[in-house]
Amino acid sequence: MSSLFLTHIKEQMWTKRYAKRTIESYLYWIKAFIIFNNKRHPSTCHNREVEYFLSHLSNVINVAPKTQALALNALSFMYKYVLKNELTLELNFNKSHIQQKLPVVLTQKEVSALLVQIDANYQLICQLMYGSGLRLMEAVRLRVQDIDFDFYTVRVWQGKGGKNRCVTLAKELVDALKMQINSVELLFKCDSKNPDYQGVYLPFALSRKYPNARKELGWHYLFPSKRLSIDPEVNALRRHHINETSIRKVVKKAAKQAHIKKNITCHTLRHSFATHLLQRGADIRTVQEQLGHTDIRTTQIYTHVIECGADGVTSPLSDLMKTMSN
Repeated sequence: MSSLFLTHIKEQMWTKRYAKRTIESYLYWIKAFIIFNNKRHPSTCHNREVEYFLSHLSNVINVAPKTQALALNALSFMYKYVLKNELTLELNFNKSHIQQKLPVVLTQKEVSALLVQIDANYQLICQLMYGSGLRLMEAVRLRVQDIDFDFYTVRVWQGKGGKNRCVTLAKELVDALKMQINSVELLFKCDSKNPDYQGVYLPFALSRKYPNARKELGWHYLFPSKRLSIDPEVNALRRHHINETSIRKVVKKAAKQAHIKKNITCHTLRHSFATHLLQRGADIRTVQEQLGHTDIRTTQIYTHVIECGADGVTSPLSDLMKTMSN
């Protein structure tokens, strides 16, 4: 990193155990703030400049409310922990008010058609995203020991918001998962023979607390990369997890091959999981726990497609058409 100031901020976030993607996002918005203020050092700016910047994001760039909130969190971190000069709690800026989009949901028939078209190398991870309601990054970061075959459970550690949870595992995936673990074990044995291999990446202080864990099978990724690579943080030879970008491309390609006209992403599988659970009569609190939502209002958005249209409402035209046909 070229800037010593940004490097210092990054080190501060590492010591506070922030996730890698959170660090990247915070640094992006801090850098954007500096550029917005004609590259002035943030120590010469404060509440007023932050208000102008956040209003600019809303008025000119038209960012989503969550994006604006992320930028504010990044700047709040910088002023509180790095510059030791906290922002006021009463910042006056124009807040983004972009209306929340309804999630794109597939029917079970469409999910089936999509999964059939998925490349065989990526089919299992896509089945897990739909069958267990996993986010893309939660799926790629799964470790071998996160699969509990006795209780048909998938353990998700440090999901969105740093939350841990247990989600359901479809029994139909057990055999495929056991085969996947066997293939991971073969790679693990091969890697272990390499004198330069430093074991798998362990988050936070686990590598210090359990120094041998990085070379244990259970800690290795369930969906590993095909090649060994250098961990840029510590310059160590490791086998990382599968690249999430390749999964996104595979899902897009499969949707096109299945002739599904909806705008499908990997997250569509998670949306479909939640909606189909509700359609089957699952309690909304149960669905909330499975998805790992903090606020139940986030989960309630999935009720818009239950059985009979939006919010379960049947159109009066349906009754009229039935009467006319009789």
